[in-house]
Amino acid sequence: MKILLTVVLTILWSANLPGQVSYQRILNADDEPGNWLTYSRTYNSQRYSHLDQIRKDNVKNLELKWVFQAKSLENFEATPLVVDGIMYLTRPPNVVVALDARTGRVFWTYHHKVPKEVSVCCGLVNRGLAILDNLLFLGTLDARLQALDAKTGSLVWDVKLADFRDGYAVTMAPLAVKDKVIVGMAGGEYGIRGFLEAYEAKTGKKAWRFHTIPGPGEPGNETWEGDSWKTGGGSAWLTGSFDPELNLLYWGIGNPGPDWNGDLREGDNLYSDSVVALNPDNGRLQWHFQFTQHDVWDYDAVQIPVLVDMEFGGRERKLMLWGNRNGFYYVLDRTDGRFLLGKAFAHQTWAEGLDENGRPIKRAGAEPSVEGTLTYPSVQGATNWYSPSYSPRSGLFYLSVWEYASVYYKGDPTYVRGERFIGSFPRGVYPDVMVDTDPGYGAVRALDPKTGERKWEYKMTSVTEGGVLTTAGDVLFSGNMEGHVFALDVFDGSLLWSRNLGGRVISSPITYLVDDKQHFSIVSGHSLYTFVLKD
Repeated sequence: MKILLTVVLTILWSANLPGQVSYQRILNADDEPGNWLTYSRTYNSQRYSHLDQIRKDNVKNLELKWVFQAKSLENFEATPLVVDGIMYLTRPPNVVVALDARTGRVFWTYHHKVPKEVSVCCGLVNRGLAILDNLLFLGTLDARLQALDAKTGSLVWDVKLADFRDGYAVTMAPLAVKDKVIVGMAGGEYGIRGFLEAYEAKTGKKAWRFHTIPGPGEPGNETWEGDSWKTGGGSAWLTGSFDPELNLLYWGIGNPGPDWNGDLREGDNLYSDSVVALNPDNGRLQWHFQFTQHDVWDYDAVQIPVLVDMEFGGRERKLMLWGNRNGFYYVLDRTDGRFLLGKAFAHQTWAEGLDENGRPIKRAGAEPSVEGTLTYPSVQGATNWYSPSYSPRSGLFYLSVWEYASVYYKGDPTYVRGERFIGSFPRGVYPDVMVDTDPGYGAVRALDPKTGERKWEYKMTSVTEGGVLTTAGDVLFSGNMEGHVFALDVFDGSLLWSRNLGGRVISSPITYLVDDKQHFSIVSGHSLYTFVLKD
């Protein structure tokens, strides 16, 4: 029976083998909206799909088609890839699975054994894969980058990025650009010195490294007092974006270390809490913009840069839209990093506002203190790593929002290799603290990208860690901590459809086409659920 099952699965797999995913295919991903070829679907990271079978008028007819169970109790935070009817998915901690996107049937599984000694701040998680040609790329919790054969799941090459005993890890989905794979390091809470690296996709040979915390002789090192740069943090734990016309990579950089106490690292602490624009061919910095100088609230800037070309200020511009963890929405010119607009999109009490260059005017008394300081946003931020979206049909920018505060404490950090390097720890979030007349809450918000003005919000009793997806059917998909998966009207935020799947949604949904039928997939709890319209 086991041999027969193997033969059947081999026949099914052979009949469904995907084509190679060339750089040109990823570059022109909009030409094949039925696939999902990168973490954010396209290099511009708009998380918008041109599929329109599922529409505002029929989304209520969605029904569950299949479920994949992760066989792990760790947080399931992955975004799948879909290539020609094959779904490639990571489940925690570092397991890769190839599935039939029609049925959820498993074709092959690859297991990477994670050492027990790994140090990660927020669970043994992995957010996904990159694909290029016939290779899949996996970053591991013990700070390795691996290439797998997409047809068989066998290991092709394996490189060590850093020593995980120092607190380095990879939790993000890599990004494949041209002939290279770009990956960044997690570990900002462990006194690492963060970096981004590129590797030749075919061989695993290192092409370049960009240190997110500059060393002596490098521009920006003067923003670190003494030798504090050596343990400066600046992790890069979420996938970036790419503009092929400008030939620029855009990547969000994490918080400085130690967290919540900046006394040991006086200065602006570049390039923490920044977006950096890099040449993908050599890793050289072209420009940067720092959102929160000398951060003491953990407002790291690992949100995904959303790239949009539109009229702004009376002329067509290449823009970057950014809802930052610090509570401000930004518009930058992505050709040179010029600050164009900044406006609070959530309640915040740490800054009086932004100056003409986008630098925050910090409010006295808002920093962490020994006795504790109540400050908005909370330690989770006004938003976090949850993917935003932009719909060219509505012209709106969408993001997940938290309206909460934390009490921030200031302690005395001591660096010990491989241990947490933080200045105390904030005490929770505060849903019982009043913001105007309303208690704290979570929401999906729609902003006018040109002004930052709120156009609508979908308010929840809990909060959301789910990313946002919009489609040409004028539907927005997301989910929340209570296990609700829902569809909203992109124009007014009205609820069109909802199901409770029983587990926290801590990932970003996708949609794809197989057998000429649009599918919608999202992770809830420890399972991936896939829906289609009723026949």
